Amino acid sequence: MAHWGMFEVEASDGDVTAVHPYAGDEDPSPILGNLPGSVRSRTRITGPAVRCGWLENGPGPSDARGADEFVPVSWNELHDLLARELRRVVDEHGNRAIFGGSYGWASAGRFHHAQSQIHRFLNLLGGYTGSVQNYSIGATGVIMPHVVGAHWKLFARATDWTVIAENTDLMVCFGGIPVKNTAVASGGTSAHPTRGALDRLRARGGRLVSISPLRDDLHGEYEWLAPVPGTDVAIMLALAHVLASEGLHDKGFLARYCVGYERFENYLFGGDDGIAKTPGWASALSGIPAETIVALARRMAAGRTMVTVTWSLQRVRHGEQAPWAGITLAAMLGQIGVPGGGFGHGYGSMNEPGLGPVPYPLPTLFQGSNPVPDFIPAAAISDLLLRPGEEFDYDGRRHTYPDIRLVYWAGGNPFHHHQDLGRLRRALARPDTIVVHDPYWTPMARHADIVVPSTTSLERDDLACSRNDPLLVAMTQAVPRYAGARDDYDTFAALAYRLGFGERFTEGRTAGQWIEHLYEQWRGFVLADPQHLEAPTYAEFRRRGHVRMRTEDRLTLFADFRDDPVGSPLRTPSGRIEIFSATVEGFGYDDCRGHPRWYEPDEWLGGERASRFPLHLIANQPKTRLHGQLDHGAVSRASKIRGREPVRMHPADAAARGIGAGDVVRVFNDRGACLAGAVLDDGVRCSVVQLATGAWYDPLDPADPDSMCVHGNPNVLTADVGSSGLSHGCTGQHVLVQIERFDGDLPPIRVFEPPI
Repeated sequence: MAHWGMFEVEASDGDVTAVHPYAGDEDPSPILGNLPGSVRSRTRITGPAVRCGWLENGPGPSDARGADEFVPVSWNELHDLLARELRRVVDEHGNRAIFGGSYGWASAGRFHHAQSQIHRFLNLLGGYTGSVQNYSIGATGVIMPHVVGAHWKLFARATDWTVIAENTDLMVCFGGIPVKNTAVASGGTSAHPTRGALDRLRARGGRLVSISPLRDDLHGEYEWLAPVPGTDVAIMLALAHVLASEGLHDKGFLARYCVGYERFENYLFGGDDGIAKTPGWASALSGIPAETIVALARRMAAGRTMVTVTWSLQRVRHGEQAPWAGITLAAMLGQIGVPGGGFGHGYGSMNEPGLGPVPYPLPTLFQGSNPVPDFIPAAAISDLLLRPGEEFDYDGRRHTYPDIRLVYWAGGNPFHHHQDLGRLRRALARPDTIVVHDPYWTPMARHADIVVPSTTSLERDDLACSRNDPLLVAMTQAVPRYAGARDDYDTFAALAYRLGFGERFTEGRTAGQWIEHLYEQWRGFVLADPQHLEAPTYAEFRRRGHVRMRTEDRLTLFADFRDDPVGSPLRTPSGRIEIFSATVEGFGYDDCRGHPRWYEPDEWLGGERASRFPLHLIANQPKTRLHGQLDHGAVSRASKIRGREPVRMHPADAAARGIGAGDVVRVFNDRGACLAGAVLDDGVRCSVVQLATGAWYDPLDPADPDSMCVHGNPNVLTADVGSSGLSHGCTGQHVLVQIERFDGDLPPIRVFEPPI
């Protein structure tokens, strides 16, 4: 099982030679094609390694990270060095001086889950500074509990795809429903139903509207509205204005199930700022004709309508506003809790929304509790390292950045997720020591001092499942461990024994015994469920290869709340949908007030920066890999142009710059530059370009943090600023740039060559 699907493998000479998707998957992901050749890839870390400068000079800040070479050491040497450094940091600076980063997907598997392993280890060591929320939905994760009392419920218990296919008349999709993203589910998936469900909706007579600058953000037949990027909230407000001004809103629903609508309506009609949020106002910002907005609002009120907002729309400045405005628009239609109507957040963002959840706990490695209370929002890594002792806001409270001396990272690559990589590199130069566990020489591993070679999921047994998939899968080792790689569990166990808590960490179990233990815990939950399907013995489970779990199917989001708002209230102060939140208003943030509203984006075509950088780059998720995982794989490499990540441009924008299909271009702004390969596509709005994230960062001069990335990583261009004072969510989706043809000698791609 991988995050992008269930599969069987063929193996030879210690490597995977072919993969075969699970026969029950109607739309398997092509990303599985990155697996053949991945175990013995030249990018594998073959054994423990230490950066030369750290080994020679000892712990301390260093600008050489990312440019220095590494020397191999034995496992005993690595364990001794690392245990000694951990003890030094704890004794001299305290546990809050350790940042347990580990943000990333790592490999699928419930026991060998990298974050669980490292956090269990660090908790037993005495704790660590951690992070909350994530890059994908950092803004939504903070605002939605204030609005509807929960965050996870919006996608973990979203309206079922079958319900949508059978009942929805009109699906209005802000950000589209990018089927490419539904290849992925955390923990794996046995089915990809999105494409089929949309086809069934159309066959029944349902209609779809995609509001996105990219035509391929929805597949099949649909109506495409291509706005100026970043103006979705303005369009939502104008739709709401039409509903309110023409009396098409459901006053009964707003009165019974919501609070604060009157405050929001006053803003709509210009009572707060003197600007009525009319279709004409929104048209001037978005480029969508006013009459199109009026007609769409009337269609939405005339039938069963689902309003959806992708996660991408909240990865911008003021990212809280799009999902909040979307659920407000759905509330005005009065269809929340009705089959096929209401609101959806994340359809097309991951293969979880729309699938039935498992109603009991999954097998989970107990991490223990963290005695250290310090934390940061996930997207504030550079701030943490560069601003020790300074205060920051988060969800209405003030916190302080600790002074981090050791970064311990396992299972992730922040050079894919984080913004302004020049600033990130300066931040990573500050700690005394950086430790990275990884199977591959990723950009993060290259910026470490101590590198620990991990196994891949193909080299070990495990359990795999997700909270919205019916199969619990017995992952079976397909090939021997490569070279000197070891399971993270073995590494942490050896360190724990050196540090005096080995028995508490292992509890006397091998990895195989832990996996059986987790299965038996899960089996106990299943046997206690009066509706359970089956719970075979562990031996029988391994023999079969998987077991089917019960899922709650045909769900409608907030149906219980609609049926009985008193008996099933939301977990908000009012128990209802908070269109106006007195709590959020009370925080006093200028960039996130008490109800959804329009804020002019920092990076958009209507602002001052556009005079210098007139192209709006959308840095979305790739369709050829999961984030940056296996960028060296066959599917990912096949998408490159002359070795560079492809950038899509409208033909008119390319012609104006003398750029032809297949040219290598320089994409730049005042933060940095990268090279990419030009693809001409009229499915991209004029003045918009698209460059996916995930190309491994490859600086022309590894010693210069501001050096051009020759491989096409857009995060050399993006701004490292939070969504708002409320959430400090990631804002890396949008950035203004200029593009020119690159006519110089093409620099080589070196990122896949080991630095040892």
